[in-house]
Amino acid sequence: MQKLFYHAIFLLLFVQFTSAQNPGDTIFNSPQIHTVKLYFSQSHWWDSLVAYYPLDKKMLASMEVDGLWFDSVGAQFKGNSSYNNMSQKKPFKVDLNEFVSGQDIDGLKKFNLNNGFKDPTFLREKMTLDFCRRHGIPAPRCTYANLYLNDTLWGLYTFIEQVDKTYLGINFNDNDGNLFKGDPMGSLQWYGPADTSYFHRYELKTNDSLNDWSDLVHLLDKINNTAPQYFYDSMETYMSTSSFIKYWAMNILFANLDSYNGSGHNYYLYHDPDMEKFYFIAWDVNEAFGCFTLGMSTSQLENLNISYLPNGRPLVQKMLADQSYFNQYKLTFCDYILQDFNSAFLDPIIDSISDLLRTSVYADTKKFYTNQQFEDNRTISTGGAPGLKPFISNRVASISTQLASLCFSSVEGIERGNPISVYPDPATNYIIIKNGDMRFGSLDIYNVLGESVLSTPRNTTGLSEFKLDVSTWMPGIYFYNLTSESKTIRGKFSVQH
Repeated sequence: MQKLFYHAIFLLLFVQFTSAQNPGDTIFNSPQIHTVKLYFSQSHWWDSLVAYYPLDKKMLASMEVDGLWFDSVGAQFKGNSSYNNMSQKKPFKVDLNEFVSGQDIDGLKKFNLNNGFKDPTFLREKMTLDFCRRHGIPAPRCTYANLYLNDTLWGLYTFIEQVDKTYLGINFNDNDGNLFKGDPMGSLQWYGPADTSYFHRYELKTNDSLNDWSDLVHLLDKINNTAPQYFYDSMETYMSTSSFIKYWAMNILFANLDSYNGSGHNYYLYHDPDMEKFYFIAWDVNEAFGCFTLGMSTSQLENLNISYLPNGRPLVQKMLADQSYFNQYKLTFCDYILQDFNSAFLDPIIDSISDLLRTSVYADTKKFYTNQQFEDNRTISTGGAPGLKPFISNRVASISTQLASLCFSSVEGIERGNPISVYPDPATNYIIIKNGDMRFGSLDIYNVLGESVLSTPRNTTGLSEFKLDVSTWMPGIYFYNLTSESKTIRGKFSVQH
Protein backbone atom coordinates (compact mmCIF):
# COMPACT_ATOMS: atom_id res chain seq x y z
CA MET A 1 0.00 0.00 0.00
CA GLN A 2 2.80 2.41 0.88
CA LYS A 3 4.48 1.77 -2.49
CA LEU A 4 1.28 2.52 -4.42
CA PHE A 5 0.77 5.64 -2.34
CA TYR A 6 4.26 6.87 -3.18
CA HIS A 7 3.70 6.24 -6.88
CA ALA A 8 0.42 8.15 -6.87
CA ILE A 9 1.89 11.10 -4.96
CA PHE A 10 4.90 11.16 -7.29
CA LEU A 11 2.73 11.35 -10.36
CA LEU A 12 0.54 14.12 -9.02
CA LEU A 13 3.37 16.43 -8.04
CA PHE A 14 5.91 18.31 -10.08
CA VAL A 15 9.20 16.63 -10.81
CA GLN A 16 12.22 18.91 -10.86
CA PHE A 17 12.92 20.18 -14.36
CA THR A 18 15.40 22.48 -15.92
CA SER A 19 13.96 25.62 -17.50
CA ALA A 20 11.83 24.99 -20.59
CA GLN A 21 13.78 25.26 -23.83
CA ASN A 22 11.22 24.46 -26.53
CA PRO A 23 7.57 25.29 -27.16
CA GLY A 24 5.37 22.88 -25.21
CA ASP A 25 8.04 21.81 -22.71
CA THR A 26 6.08 23.11 -19.71
CA ILE A 27 2.85 21.41 -20.81
CA PHE A 28 4.33 18.08 -21.83
CA ASN A 29 6.95 17.84 -19.06
CA SER A 30 4.40 18.25 -16.31
CA PRO A 31 2.81 15.09 -14.85
CA GLN A 32 -0.43 16.91 -14.02
CA ILE A 33 -3.67 16.30 -15.88
CA HIS A 34 -4.39 19.62 -17.56
CA THR A 35 -7.75 21.38 -17.63
CA VAL A 36 -9.07 22.68 -20.95
CA LYS A 37 -12.35 24.60 -21.05
CA LEU A 38 -14.00 25.61 -24.34
CA TYR A 39 -16.89 28.07 -24.36
CA PHE A 40 -19.27 28.47 -27.31
CA SER A 41 -21.66 31.44 -27.22
CA GLN A 42 -23.47 30.52 -30.45
CA SER A 43 -26.97 29.11 -30.25
CA HIS A 44 -27.10 25.48 -31.43
CA TRP A 45 -23.30 25.37 -31.19
CA TRP A 46 -23.19 21.58 -31.20
CA ASP A 47 -25.14 21.40 -34.45
CA SER A 48 -22.78 23.97 -35.95
CA LEU A 49 -19.73 21.92 -34.96
CA VAL A 50 -21.30 18.91 -36.67
CA ALA A 51 -22.09 20.96 -39.79
CA TYR A 52 -18.55 22.37 -39.91
CA TYR A 53 -16.89 18.97 -39.59
CA PRO A 54 -17.07 17.91 -43.29
CA LEU A 55 -16.07 21.46 -44.29
CA ASP A 56 -12.89 21.32 -42.16
CA LYS A 57 -14.01 24.64 -40.70
CA LYS A 58 -13.35 25.97 -37.21
CA MET A 59 -15.83 27.68 -34.92
CA LEU A 60 -15.12 30.69 -32.76
CA ALA A 61 -14.75 29.81 -29.09
CA SER A 62 -13.25 31.16 -25.91
CA MET A 63 -10.83 28.93 -24.03
CA GLU A 64 -9.19 28.50 -20.65
CA VAL A 65 -6.19 26.19 -20.19
CA ASP A 66 -5.02 25.66 -16.62
CA GLY A 67 -6.42 29.07 -15.72
CA LEU A 68 -4.98 30.94 -18.73
CA TRP A 69 -7.75 32.69 -20.70
CA PHE A 70 -8.11 33.26 -24.46
CA ASP A 71 -11.03 35.27 -25.83
CA SER A 72 -10.95 33.90 -29.37
CA VAL A 73 -9.70 30.54 -30.63
CA GLY A 74 -10.81 28.18 -33.38
CA ALA A 75 -12.21 24.75 -32.47
CA GLN A 76 -13.52 21.92 -34.60
CA PHE A 77 -14.29 18.22 -34.50
CA LYS A 78 -11.59 15.95 -35.96
CA GLY A 79 -10.91 12.31 -36.64
CA ASN A 80 -12.39 9.54 -38.74
CA SER A 81 -13.63 6.48 -36.85
CA SER A 82 -13.06 8.31 -33.56
CA TYR A 83 -15.59 10.90 -34.76
CA ASN A 84 -17.99 8.71 -36.77
CA ASN A 85 -19.63 6.89 -33.88
CA MET A 86 -22.73 7.45 -31.79
CA SER A 87 -20.92 8.88 -28.77
CA GLN A 88 -21.10 12.58 -27.85
CA LYS A 89 -17.44 12.41 -26.85
CA LYS A 90 -15.92 13.71 -30.09
CA PRO A 91 -12.25 14.54 -30.62
CA PHE A 92 -11.24 18.18 -31.11
CA LYS A 93 -8.60 20.26 -32.84
CA VAL A 94 -7.87 23.72 -31.43
CA ASP A 95 -6.11 26.53 -33.31
CA LEU A 96 -5.18 29.57 -31.23
CA ASN A 97 -4.34 31.60 -34.36
CA GLU A 98 -7.51 30.95 -36.34
CA PHE A 99 -9.08 34.32 -35.41
CA VAL A 100 -6.31 36.14 -33.51
CA SER A 101 -2.76 35.90 -34.79
CA GLY A 102 0.18 35.58 -32.42
CA GLN A 103 -1.60 33.64 -29.68
CA ASP A 104 -0.02 30.55 -28.15
CA ILE A 105 -0.13 28.34 -25.11
CA ASP A 106 3.39 27.54 -23.92
CA GLY A 107 4.57 28.33 -27.45
CA LEU A 108 2.04 26.00 -29.11
CA LYS A 109 -0.36 27.43 -31.68
CA LYS A 110 -2.38 24.25 -32.21
CA PHE A 111 -3.15 21.09 -30.28
CA ASN A 112 -5.42 18.05 -30.48
CA LEU A 113 -7.72 16.46 -27.93
CA ASN A 114 -8.30 12.76 -28.66
CA ASN A 115 -11.20 10.95 -27.07
CA GLY A 116 -9.87 7.50 -26.07
CA PHE A 117 -11.73 5.71 -28.84
CA LYS A 118 -11.12 1.91 -28.83
CA ASP A 119 -8.88 2.05 -25.75
CA PRO A 120 -10.43 1.19 -22.37
CA THR A 121 -7.11 1.98 -20.63
CA PHE A 122 -6.47 5.48 -22.07
CA LEU A 123 -2.82 4.32 -22.21
CA ARG A 124 -2.14 3.12 -25.74
CA GLU A 125 -1.55 6.47 -27.39
CA LYS A 126 0.61 7.83 -24.58
CA MET A 127 2.75 4.70 -24.24
CA THR A 128 3.30 4.34 -27.99
CA LEU A 129 4.26 7.95 -28.59
CA ASP A 130 6.59 7.96 -25.58
CA PHE A 131 8.24 4.80 -26.91
CA CYS A 132 8.74 6.48 -30.29
CA ARG A 133 10.38 9.50 -28.73
CA ARG A 134 12.65 7.37 -26.52
CA HIS A 135 13.95 5.68 -29.67
CA GLY A 136 14.37 8.72 -31.87
CA ILE A 137 11.30 8.06 -34.01
CA PRO A 138 9.79 11.43 -34.96
CA ALA A 139 6.45 11.64 -33.15
CA PRO A 140 4.32 14.24 -31.35
CA ARG A 141 4.30 14.57 -27.58
CA CYS A 142 1.34 13.40 -25.52
CA THR A 143 -0.14 14.19 -22.14
CA TYR A 144 -3.67 14.31 -20.65
CA ALA A 145 -6.43 16.87 -20.13
CA ASN A 146 -9.93 17.01 -18.72
CA LEU A 147 -12.12 18.82 -21.25
CA TYR A 148 -15.09 21.01 -20.31
CA LEU A 149 -17.60 22.37 -22.85
CA ASN A 150 -19.49 25.40 -21.55
CA ASP A 151 -18.50 24.32 -18.02
CA THR A 152 -19.84 20.77 -18.46
CA LEU A 153 -17.22 18.06 -17.97
CA TRP A 154 -16.91 16.27 -21.31
CA GLY A 155 -14.34 13.75 -20.18
CA LEU A 156 -10.69 12.73 -20.14
CA TYR A 157 -8.74 13.28 -23.37
CA THR A 158 -5.20 12.81 -24.55
CA PHE A 159 -3.58 16.16 -25.29
CA ILE A 160 -1.53 15.71 -28.48
CA GLU A 161 1.01 18.03 -30.03
CA GLN A 162 0.11 19.16 -33.55
CA VAL A 163 2.57 18.27 -36.31
CA ASP A 164 3.02 21.71 -37.85
CA LYS A 165 5.81 24.23 -38.45
CA THR A 166 6.26 24.70 -34.69
CA TYR A 167 6.78 20.96 -34.30
CA LEU A 168 9.13 20.88 -37.29
CA GLY A 169 11.15 23.73 -35.84
CA ILE A 170 11.67 21.77 -32.61
CA ASN A 171 12.49 18.41 -34.18
CA PHE A 172 14.32 19.23 -37.41
CA ASN A 173 17.09 21.59 -38.46
CA ASP A 174 14.83 23.45 -40.88
CA ASN A 175 11.02 23.81 -40.86
CA ASP A 176 10.65 25.28 -44.35
CA GLY A 177 10.26 21.97 -46.19
CA ASN A 178 7.18 20.23 -47.52
CA LEU A 179 5.13 18.34 -44.93
CA PHE A 180 2.80 15.71 -46.41
CA LYS A 181 0.21 13.68 -44.57
CA GLY A 182 -0.27 10.13 -45.83
CA ASP A 183 -4.05 10.42 -45.94
CA PRO A 184 -6.40 9.09 -47.08
CA MET A 185 -4.26 6.40 -48.71
CA GLY A 186 -0.54 7.15 -48.65
CA SER A 187 0.67 3.74 -49.75
CA LEU A 188 3.74 5.21 -51.54
CA GLN A 189 2.76 3.46 -54.75
CA TRP A 190 3.60 4.91 -58.16
CA TYR A 191 0.76 6.42 -60.21
CA GLY A 192 2.85 8.22 -62.81
CA PRO A 193 4.83 11.49 -62.96
CA ALA A 194 1.88 13.91 -62.78
CA ASP A 195 1.57 15.48 -59.33
CA THR A 196 -2.22 15.62 -59.80
CA SER A 197 -2.25 11.81 -59.50
CA TYR A 198 -1.42 12.20 -55.80
CA PHE A 199 -3.64 15.11 -54.78
CA HIS A 200 -6.44 12.79 -53.60
CA ARG A 201 -4.08 10.35 -51.86
CA TYR A 202 -1.95 12.73 -49.74
CA GLU A 203 -2.36 16.12 -48.11
CA LEU A 204 0.21 18.93 -48.39
CA LYS A 205 0.27 20.64 -44.97
CA THR A 206 2.95 23.32 -45.51
CA ASN A 207 3.87 25.57 -48.44
CA ASP A 208 0.39 25.03 -49.85
CA SER A 209 0.46 28.33 -51.74
CA LEU A 210 3.40 27.03 -53.79
CA ASN A 211 1.71 23.63 -54.12
CA ASP A 212 4.93 22.01 -55.37
CA TRP A 213 4.68 18.22 -55.11
CA SER A 214 7.76 17.45 -57.18
CA ASP A 215 9.84 16.24 -54.22
CA LEU A 216 7.21 13.69 -53.19
CA VAL A 217 6.75 12.49 -56.77
CA HIS A 218 10.53 12.15 -57.11
CA LEU A 219 10.70 10.06 -53.92
CA LEU A 220 7.89 7.78 -55.09
CA ASP A 221 9.68 7.35 -58.40
CA LYS A 222 12.85 6.26 -56.60
CA ILE A 223 10.98 3.88 -54.28
CA ASN A 224 9.05 2.17 -57.04
CA ASN A 225 11.23 2.35 -60.13
CA THR A 226 14.82 1.95 -58.93
CA ALA A 227 16.46 -1.33 -59.94
CA PRO A 228 17.16 -3.67 -56.98
CA GLN A 229 20.94 -3.33 -57.25
CA TYR A 230 20.66 0.45 -56.86
CA PHE A 231 17.78 0.54 -54.37
CA TYR A 232 19.90 0.78 -51.20
CA ASP A 233 22.03 3.67 -52.45
CA SER A 234 18.97 5.47 -53.76
CA MET A 235 17.08 5.23 -50.47
CA GLU A 236 20.13 6.33 -48.49
CA THR A 237 20.24 9.43 -50.67
CA TYR A 238 16.59 10.44 -50.45
CA MET A 239 15.30 9.06 -47.11
CA SER A 240 16.28 8.82 -43.48
CA THR A 241 16.15 5.05 -43.70
CA SER A 242 17.27 4.43 -40.11
CA SER A 243 14.36 6.42 -38.67
CA PHE A 244 11.91 4.74 -41.06
CA ILE A 245 13.14 1.28 -40.04
CA LYS A 246 12.61 2.20 -36.39
CA TYR A 247 9.10 3.44 -37.22
CA TRP A 248 8.33 0.30 -39.26
CA ALA A 249 9.58 -2.03 -36.52
CA MET A 250 7.58 -0.12 -33.92
CA ASN A 251 4.36 -0.54 -35.91
CA ILE A 252 4.86 -4.28 -36.27
CA LEU A 253 6.00 -4.78 -32.67
CA PHE A 254 3.01 -2.87 -31.28
CA ALA A 255 0.67 -4.38 -33.90
CA ASN A 256 -0.10 -0.75 -34.73
CA LEU A 257 -1.74 -1.60 -38.02
CA ASP A 258 -3.79 1.56 -38.55
CA SER A 259 -0.58 2.95 -40.02
CA TYR A 260 1.54 2.77 -43.15
CA ASN A 261 2.27 -0.85 -42.26
CA GLY A 262 -1.39 -1.81 -42.25
CA SER A 263 -4.15 0.47 -43.45
CA GLY A 264 -1.66 2.59 -45.41
CA HIS A 265 -2.17 5.98 -43.78
CA ASN A 266 -1.87 7.86 -40.44
CA TYR A 267 1.63 9.22 -40.83
CA TYR A 268 3.39 12.40 -41.92
CA LEU A 269 6.26 12.59 -44.38
CA TYR A 270 8.59 15.58 -44.02
CA HIS A 271 11.20 16.67 -46.56
CA ASP A 272 13.90 18.29 -44.43
CA PRO A 273 15.59 20.84 -46.73
CA ASP A 274 18.68 20.97 -44.52
CA MET A 275 19.35 17.22 -44.69
CA GLU A 276 17.66 16.89 -48.10
CA LYS A 277 15.95 13.71 -46.91
CA PHE A 278 12.43 12.54 -46.14
CA TYR A 279 11.46 11.54 -42.59
CA PHE A 280 8.41 9.59 -41.43
CA ILE A 281 6.52 11.03 -38.45
CA ALA A 282 4.25 8.73 -36.43
CA TRP A 283 0.63 9.83 -36.03
CA ASP A 284 -2.72 8.58 -34.68
CA VAL A 285 -1.51 5.54 -32.73
CA ASN A 286 -4.54 5.12 -30.44
CA GLU A 287 -5.23 1.61 -31.79
CA ALA A 288 -1.76 0.25 -31.05
CA PHE A 289 -1.35 -2.91 -28.98
CA GLY A 290 -3.65 -4.85 -31.27
CA CYS A 291 -6.84 -2.76 -31.38
CA PHE A 292 -6.87 -2.37 -35.18
CA THR A 293 -7.20 -5.98 -36.22
CA LEU A 294 -7.50 -6.10 -40.03
CA GLY A 295 -9.60 -9.22 -39.43
CA MET A 296 -7.00 -10.97 -37.26
CA SER A 297 -7.57 -12.53 -33.85
CA THR A 298 -5.73 -11.39 -30.73
CA SER A 299 -3.54 -14.48 -30.96
CA GLN A 300 -2.65 -13.71 -34.57
CA LEU A 301 -1.76 -10.13 -33.66
CA GLU A 302 0.35 -11.24 -30.70
CA ASN A 303 2.22 -13.57 -33.04
CA LEU A 304 2.36 -11.21 -36.01
CA ASN A 305 5.37 -12.07 -38.17
CA ILE A 306 8.03 -9.39 -38.47
CA SER A 307 7.84 -9.85 -42.25
CA TYR A 308 4.14 -8.95 -42.32
CA LEU A 309 3.49 -7.17 -45.61
CA PRO A 310 0.10 -5.87 -46.78
CA ASN A 311 -0.45 -5.56 -50.51
CA GLY A 312 0.64 -2.32 -52.10
CA ARG A 313 3.46 -1.30 -49.73
CA PRO A 314 6.42 -0.97 -52.11
CA LEU A 315 8.83 0.60 -49.61
CA VAL A 316 8.48 -2.29 -47.14
CA GLN A 317 8.41 -4.87 -49.91
CA LYS A 318 11.74 -3.67 -51.31
CA MET A 319 13.37 -3.21 -47.91
CA LEU A 320 12.44 -6.78 -46.93
CA ALA A 321 14.18 -7.96 -50.12
CA ASP A 322 17.32 -5.96 -49.35
CA GLN A 323 19.49 -7.96 -46.95
CA SER A 324 21.18 -4.93 -45.43
CA TYR A 325 17.87 -3.26 -44.58
CA PHE A 326 16.31 -6.52 -43.41
CA ASN A 327 19.21 -7.16 -41.04
CA GLN A 328 18.97 -3.66 -39.64
CA TYR A 329 15.23 -4.14 -39.21
CA LYS A 330 15.70 -7.40 -37.28
CA LEU A 331 18.34 -5.89 -35.02
CA THR A 332 15.93 -3.07 -34.21
CA PHE A 333 13.47 -5.62 -32.82
CA CYS A 334 16.21 -7.09 -30.66
CA ASP A 335 17.01 -3.67 -29.26
CA TYR A 336 13.34 -2.94 -28.54
CA ILE A 337 12.52 -6.13 -26.66
CA LEU A 338 15.80 -6.26 -24.75
CA GLN A 339 15.60 -2.62 -23.73
CA ASP A 340 12.12 -1.29 -23.04
CA PHE A 341 9.42 -3.28 -24.82
CA ASN A 342 9.05 -5.90 -22.13
CA SER A 343 7.05 -6.48 -18.98
CA ALA A 344 9.81 -5.42 -16.61
CA PHE A 345 9.96 -1.95 -18.16
CA LEU A 346 6.35 -1.35 -19.20
CA ASP A 347 4.23 -2.94 -16.45
CA PRO A 348 5.24 -0.33 -13.83
CA ILE A 349 4.43 2.43 -16.32
CA ILE A 350 1.00 0.90 -16.99
CA ASP A 351 0.21 0.73 -13.28
CA SER A 352 1.53 4.20 -12.44
CA ILE A 353 -0.26 6.05 -15.24
CA SER A 354 -3.45 4.16 -14.42
CA ASP A 355 -3.18 5.41 -10.84
CA LEU A 356 -2.79 8.96 -12.14
CA LEU A 357 -5.80 8.69 -14.47
CA ARG A 358 -8.25 6.74 -12.31
CA THR A 359 -10.12 9.68 -10.76
CA SER A 360 -10.55 11.39 -14.13
CA VAL A 361 -11.58 8.16 -15.86
CA TYR A 362 -14.23 7.46 -13.23
CA ALA A 363 -15.55 11.02 -13.55
CA ASP A 364 -15.82 10.67 -17.35
CA THR A 365 -19.46 9.73 -17.94
CA LYS A 366 -19.14 9.98 -21.73
CA LYS A 367 -16.24 7.53 -22.16
CA PHE A 368 -16.57 4.53 -24.45
CA TYR A 369 -16.05 1.90 -21.74
CA THR A 370 -17.02 1.20 -18.16
CA ASN A 371 -14.88 1.79 -15.11
CA GLN A 372 -14.46 -1.96 -14.76
CA GLN A 373 -13.24 -2.26 -18.33
CA PHE A 374 -10.68 0.47 -17.59
CA GLU A 375 -9.44 -1.60 -14.66
CA ASP A 376 -9.61 -4.98 -16.43
CA ASN A 377 -8.00 -4.09 -19.75
CA ARG A 378 -4.57 -3.83 -18.20
CA THR A 379 -4.61 -7.60 -17.65
CA ILE A 380 -7.41 -9.13 -19.74
CA SER A 381 -9.09 -8.53 -23.09
CA THR A 382 -12.27 -6.49 -22.85
CA GLY A 383 -14.35 -4.29 -25.11
CA GLY A 384 -12.53 -5.71 -28.14
CA ALA A 385 -9.14 -4.56 -26.84
CA PRO A 386 -6.40 -7.09 -25.93
CA GLY A 387 -5.17 -6.93 -22.35
CA LEU A 388 -2.10 -4.68 -22.31
CA LYS A 389 0.19 -6.68 -20.06
CA PRO A 390 -0.41 -10.12 -21.63
CA PHE A 391 -0.18 -8.56 -25.09
CA ILE A 392 3.29 -7.23 -24.24
CA SER A 393 4.56 -10.48 -22.76
CA ASN A 394 3.10 -12.59 -25.58
CA ARG A 395 4.45 -10.23 -28.22
CA VAL A 396 7.93 -10.40 -26.70
CA ALA A 397 7.75 -14.19 -26.62
CA SER A 398 6.76 -14.29 -30.28
CA ILE A 399 9.51 -11.91 -31.42
CA SER A 400 12.06 -13.78 -29.32
CA THR A 401 11.09 -17.02 -31.04
CA GLN A 402 11.22 -15.45 -34.49
CA LEU A 403 14.67 -13.97 -33.84
CA ALA A 404 16.09 -16.59 -31.49
CA SER A 405 19.31 -16.90 -33.45
CA LEU A 406 19.87 -13.17 -33.51
CA CYS A 407 18.71 -11.73 -30.19
CA PHE A 408 19.77 -12.84 -26.74
CA SER A 409 18.42 -16.20 -25.68
CA SER A 410 16.35 -14.67 -22.88
CA VAL A 411 14.42 -11.47 -22.43
CA GLU A 412 13.57 -11.81 -18.77
CA GLY A 413 14.06 -8.13 -18.02
CA ILE A 414 15.78 -4.94 -18.91
CA GLU A 415 18.52 -5.54 -16.37
CA ARG A 416 19.71 -8.82 -17.91
CA GLY A 417 23.26 -8.53 -19.17
CA ASN A 418 23.44 -4.93 -18.01
CA PRO A 419 27.00 -4.03 -16.95
CA ILE A 420 25.86 -0.90 -15.11
CA SER A 421 25.94 -0.78 -11.31
CA VAL A 422 23.13 1.29 -9.78
CA TYR A 423 23.13 1.65 -5.99
CA PRO A 424 21.61 2.01 -3.51
CA ASP A 425 18.31 0.86 -5.00
CA PRO A 426 15.90 2.01 -3.71
CA ALA A 427 17.68 5.30 -3.22
CA THR A 428 16.88 7.81 -0.49
CA ASN A 429 19.37 10.71 -0.64
CA TYR A 430 21.64 9.84 -3.55
CA ILE A 431 22.18 7.22 -6.22
CA ILE A 432 25.36 6.18 -8.01
CA ILE A 433 25.32 4.97 -11.62
CA LYS A 434 28.68 3.40 -12.37
CA ASN A 435 30.43 1.37 -15.01
CA GLY A 436 34.05 0.29 -15.04
CA ASP A 437 34.64 -0.40 -18.73
CA MET A 438 32.72 2.36 -20.49
CA ARG A 439 33.06 6.11 -20.58
CA PHE A 440 29.67 7.74 -20.68
CA GLY A 441 28.61 10.06 -23.47
CA SER A 442 25.38 11.23 -21.84
CA LEU A 443 22.85 10.35 -19.17
CA ASP A 444 19.10 10.88 -19.47
CA ILE A 445 16.58 10.04 -16.74
CA TYR A 446 12.81 9.84 -17.22
CA ASN A 447 9.83 9.38 -14.94
CA VAL A 448 7.18 6.73 -15.55
CA LEU A 449 5.32 9.03 -17.95
CA GLY A 450 8.40 9.15 -20.17
CA GLU A 451 9.07 12.78 -19.24
CA SER A 452 12.60 14.07 -18.83
CA VAL A 453 13.81 14.54 -15.25
CA LEU A 454 17.53 14.97 -15.93
CA SER A 455 19.61 15.28 -19.06
CA THR A 456 23.35 15.78 -19.17
CA PRO A 457 24.99 17.63 -22.06
CA ARG A 458 25.89 15.47 -25.01
CA ASN A 459 29.51 14.35 -25.39
CA THR A 460 30.22 14.43 -21.67
CA THR A 461 33.62 12.76 -21.70
CA GLY A 462 35.88 10.95 -19.30
CA LEU A 463 33.17 9.90 -16.84
CA SER A 464 32.48 6.34 -15.76
CA GLU A 465 30.34 7.30 -12.75
CA PHE A 466 27.49 9.65 -11.96
CA LYS A 467 26.46 10.45 -8.38
CA LEU A 468 23.05 12.11 -8.27
CA ASP A 469 21.33 13.90 -5.40
CA VAL A 470 17.78 12.50 -5.32
CA SER A 471 16.85 13.79 -1.87
CA THR A 472 14.25 16.16 -3.34
CA TRP A 473 12.94 13.81 -6.02
CA MET A 474 9.44 12.45 -5.65
CA PRO A 475 9.23 8.76 -4.66
CA GLY A 476 8.64 6.42 -7.57
CA ILE A 477 10.26 4.55 -10.43
CA TYR A 478 12.78 6.24 -12.75
CA PHE A 479 14.37 5.02 -15.97
CA TYR A 480 17.86 5.87 -17.18
CA ASN A 481 19.36 5.92 -20.65
CA LEU A 482 23.18 5.87 -20.87
CA THR A 483 25.02 6.34 -24.11
CA SER A 484 28.58 6.11 -25.26
CA GLU A 485 30.09 6.05 -28.72
CA SER A 486 29.56 2.31 -28.98
CA LYS A 487 26.39 1.41 -27.09
CA THR A 488 23.21 2.47 -25.37
CA ILE A 489 22.15 0.94 -22.05
CA ARG A 490 18.78 1.42 -20.37
CA GLY A 491 17.63 0.44 -16.92
CA LYS A 492 15.56 1.52 -13.94
CA PHE A 493 15.81 2.34 -10.25
CA SER A 494 13.45 3.58 -7.57
CA VAL A 495 13.48 6.43 -5.09
CA GLN A 496 11.93 6.16 -1.62
CA HIS A 497 12.06 8.59 1.29
